[in-house]
Amino acid sequence: MKQARPLAITDARLVTPAGVVSGALRCGEGMIVAVGADVCPQDGDEVLDAKGRLVAPGLVDFGVFAVDKPAFHFGGITRAALMPDQSPPLDLPSRVGFIAKSGKPDLWVHPLAAATRGLAGEELAELALTQQAGARGIATGRRWIADSGVMLRLLQYAAMLDLVVVAHAEDAGLAGNAVATAGEIATRLGLPAAPAEAEALAIARDIALAERAGARLHFRQVTTARGFALVRAAKARGVKVTCGITPAHFMLSDLATADYRTFTRLSPPLRSEADRQAARMAIADGTVDVIASGHDPRGPEDKRLPFADAAPGMAGAETLLAMVLGLVRDEVIDMTRAFDLLAGNPARLLGVPAGELAEGLEADIALIDPDAPWIIDRRKMEATADNTPFDRQGAQGRVLGLWKGGVRLV
Repeated sequence: MKQARPLAITDARLVTPAGVVSGALRCGEGMIVAVGADVCPQDGDEVLDAKGRLVAPGLVDFGVFAVDKPAFHFGGITRAALMPDQSPPLDLPSRVGFIAKSGKPDLWVHPLAAATRGLAGEELAELALTQQAGARGIATGRRWIADSGVMLRLLQYAAMLDLVVVAHAEDAGLAGNAVATAGEIATRLGLPAAPAEAEALAIARDIALAERAGARLHFRQVTTARGFALVRAAKARGVKVTCGITPAHFMLSDLATADYRTFTRLSPPLRSEADRQAARMAIADGTVDVIASGHDPRGPEDKRLPFADAAPGMAGAETLLAMVLGLVRDEVIDMTRAFDLLAGNPARLLGVPAGELAEGLEADIALIDPDAPWIIDRRKMEATADNTPFDRQGAQGRVLGLWKGGVRLV
């Protein structure tokens, strides 16, 4: 599916790396050819008047567990990095190659290959072959690799291939089968809980190994004050470490689990209010590099169970943009930083030519009304399952138009 003729979007507020500017954008043959205040339509262009609304790069959702096109398109997502926790796991080149082609032409799916065979944390997978098959990174999946020797070899191998390693940050020996963070709420509810230090211990070890290997390390989710402090300190001394978070962990604390509602059963579990506030500070000061949806749709067979037995995960693709725009309204971050978190930084981690409104990059574009009010209603969701922890919550920010390679999707 190719762009039939050039497109010009005029009277737009353009979210560029230099800031939000008023102007126009032109794209042709699937690429952005001009963007800025002095850009004008040319003869033969299809012209769209943005009427002063926001024009931003399509979102690059880093670390989803399912490909869910309707939900992604609703949320303005044009690219998604798929975690290797599939059935079967993405530990073979043939499986990675199939996934790399699966979303085209209206969605790019960038597979993250399994770090170890079967995601068991014991024997390294064929990383170079999976890279040749289309892997854009290597991931440990939902598990932490407990064997430090295996983790060091993984990081050394990844450094040679210049692939980012996406790690899960929970010491498995401490986390065990816990479904909550140790503290007053978990005690009152009688839930199996693990101390928040499980995250800090995992981060500290993996940073030390990444520093030794010279590897690029990305923690898919960091959710505690101690975890953010470790990442912040590592960045200050030049370690190639980045981290992400999902909206649930900067919007909700463990208080949200007080009614045993399994839509708040997540991995890692929701943290204390102090950790939630630390997350917002880490987003504001640049410690957090990526905000992702963690999209993991789960049906009633996984969620309509006692809290301790329910599967973790949330359907997050449709609410991702609105939750991050809330940070802009709260003046935690500005609009440019918001789309760096949602698109620019994830694209750089994956090494794909997207994520910014800049000449020469692919024309993945979203037209957004950042002030459009709506109610999140799980009964009306586009996702394959409705397990959102934000059900019945008011939100602002809707995607009005979405283009992939200059071709309109929404």
